[in-house]
Amino acid sequence: MKRPVRLEPGQKLVLTANRLLDGRTVWWCADGTWNLHIGCAALLDADEAEALLSRASEQAQRDGVVGVYDTAVQAVVPPEPVTVREKIRAHGPTVHPEFAVETEQ
Repeated sequence: MKRPVRLEPGQKLVLTANRLLDGRTVWWCADGTWNLHIGCAALLDADEAEALLSRASEQAQRDGVVGVYDTAVQAVVPPEPVTVREKIRAHGPTVHPEFAVETEQ
């Protein structure tokens, strides 16, 4: 059973997963594709996210992703994850700037 989502004011949800081929973090876009950049992620309300999460989980293998789930972000451009874990997944390791994920497209 999925946990209830409690969003603070100014927050939305995005779907995220890992690419099966190389393990890279990907974000679900409004066009139904998965992208490496969180800036492309579709911002969703809780009800939208629930329906899309179910569909994305069913199609995960076909789309070449694993571990699909939703996570809260600040509804800014680009979306900014709320938790430290998701910030690291979106922007790269905290050890050296050389390993950061590019935020520009």
